[in-house]
Amino acid sequence: MAMESINPATGELLETFEEWTAEKTAAVIDDVDAAWQQWRLTSFAERTRLMKAAAVVLRQNADEYARTMALEMGKPITEGKGEVEKCAWVCDYYADNAEKFLAPEKAESDGSRAYVAFRPIGTVLAVMPWNFPLWQVFRFAAPALMAGNTGVLKHSSNVPRSALAIEEVFVRAGFPANVFRTLMIGSSKVDAVIENDHIKAVTLTGSDIAGRKVAAKSGQMLKKTVMELGGSDPFIVLADADVEHAAAVASRARCINSGQSCIAAKRFIVVDEVYDSFLAKFKSAMGNLVVGDPLDPKTQVGPQAREDLMMELHGQVTASLEKGAKVALGGAPLKQPGYFYPPTILVDVKPGMPAYHEEFFGPVASVIRVKDAQEALRVANDTPFGLGGSVWTRDIAQGEAIAGQVEAGAVFVNGIVKSDPRLPFGGVKISGYGRELSHYGIKEFVNIQTIWIG
Repeated sequence: MAMESINPATGELLETFEEWTAEKTAAVIDDVDAAWQQWRLTSFAERTRLMKAAAVVLRQNADEYARTMALEMGKPITEGKGEVEKCAWVCDYYADNAEKFLAPEKAESDGSRAYVAFRPIGTVLAVMPWNFPLWQVFRFAAPALMAGNTGVLKHSSNVPRSALAIEEVFVRAGFPANVFRTLMIGSSKVDAVIENDHIKAVTLTGSDIAGRKVAAKSGQMLKKTVMELGGSDPFIVLADADVEHAAAVASRARCINSGQSCIAAKRFIVVDEVYDSFLAKFKSAMGNLVVGDPLDPKTQVGPQAREDLMMELHGQVTASLEKGAKVALGGAPLKQPGYFYPPTILVDVKPGMPAYHEEFFGPVASVIRVKDAQEALRVANDTPFGLGGSVWTRDIAQGEAIAGQVEAGAVFVNGIVKSDPRLPFGGVKISGYGRELSHYGIKEFVNIQTIWIG
């Protein structure tokens, strides 16, 4: 099977990559395990030096990497440059903090002394998606490598150039050979990698369907997993919200990365008193977004990453309309080359519709009218997902109280849900388990070892 890099703005085939054989994949994993035997012994000072160098490589080549993402999955180039900078930030963050986060902790015991140490466990397999081709990988790789682990990446098959570029960052930064490798394989080869004795843990970012498969195989092999899966984030607008500000922010919250983000706001749950005002302003803001060539710095919404994904999104829209939803804006693929879906708003969204229950991975917003804050909270939690959410209100105490009752891994009051190296990131329910980022993230893939001295 060949992996194809296709420009979603034009449909043009850019490059083809041959999938590795099982033998080559196993040989590379052997090399990575051999590298781990030495890497695990390196000092934090040495790891810090190299991870800082990786941040420098990212910043120095930001234009190159942003262009690769724009051509390969359609990310607007301005957002791509921001993504590269965020990758550099997470490298710096763990370079600065890993030693402190993993410092031994004294413990009470019946011995003369006891403590808890955090040791590397070996090679971690990362199964990663195409939507943030660099960021999703670096938020795993920076803490994993700083903890003394090695990493292998199985990236999404439609972003092979990005996958190889990530490996190249670590090479350019001077990391020892094989501390981080990209495996050029398709999804059908993942089970064999998980079965490999050198793989000690697995992290996946992707759909709940992919997560179930990888978690099942990893569980069979008794290997720890972290799963960051999909989301259908509520954006709750209460009666006392600054509606103009909320509506302006809502358009960005829905259409970041052309709507292809697990933590993009998806369900806009608006209290009746401000519903009409919010919808009018939201429609205006969404309608004014610039859709176009992702290489143009003025573009705010690029193409969908693949044609099949665009058509799947449109199928969800069509099925919702058949069940009674109405289109307030957009609603159909643009008639032009490439896989462009315009900013779209669906109203009269009710239970039983895909727009109410499913994750829409594109620039389609579901607007749901509710009578009050309590109904807003009920609707917000009426979903199998639980990744992020936001609450918009001038009453901060009320916003905080409601945020605490939203069933999600992160809830923001008067702000767009976003990931930040300093804050733990992950979900509940079918949005997954485990945490990335902050000190919680670096401790997911370590041996928490008790040392007791008599």
